[in-house]
Amino acid sequence: MAMEATDIERLIKEALPDAQVSIEDLAGDGDHYSAHVISQTFEGMNRVQQHQLVYNALQGRMGGELHALALQTSVPNNDT
Repeated sequence: MAMEATDIERLIKEALPDAQVSIEDLAGDGDHYSAHVISQTFEGMNRVQQHQLVYNALQGRMGGELHALALQTSVPNNDT
């Protein structure tokens, strides 16, 4: 059972309300996505901690409804 990009975005934004989320369906099959998540919440976290936070937001759907997610995370660039 495939997962919609909008559902992935919604789950991430529920867990990280300030997040800017960009989702791309890599194979057109609803199973392989790329996500770029930018959130101030990631400040002070290492990359593994950031990714764990996003995977936790998906509420156990990784490996089931969502087969693969190439994930990029970052803190907003506040340069003006």
